[in-house]
Amino acid sequence: MDALKIVLEPAVYVLILVIKAYIFIVIARALISWVNPDPYNPIVRFLHNVTEPVLYQIRRFIPVHFGGIDLTPMILILALIFLQGVLENIYFHLKF
Repeated sequence: MDALKIVLEPAVYVLILVIKAYIFIVIARALISWVNPDPYNPIVRFLHNVTEPVLYQIRRFIPVHFGGIDLTPMILILALIFLQGVLENIYFHLKF
């Protein structure tokens, strides 16, 4: 049990950090979409390339456009926050 705990604890912690970073990337993508960004800017391309595959999958199953506003980033952020909470619960139980 201790060997499994030694392997899982850092893995879960890294996953939590990755999810937190991805949430900030999705927020940055949503904020940049409010202005007319240069599509050739490397930062804009990075944000688009990192988030679009996941957002596309959400749009495919749940078409959430209301009055020209795309709500898929909000759905993704809520799902990531839920997943982060589950992983933090697992991490907490692994520590004790």
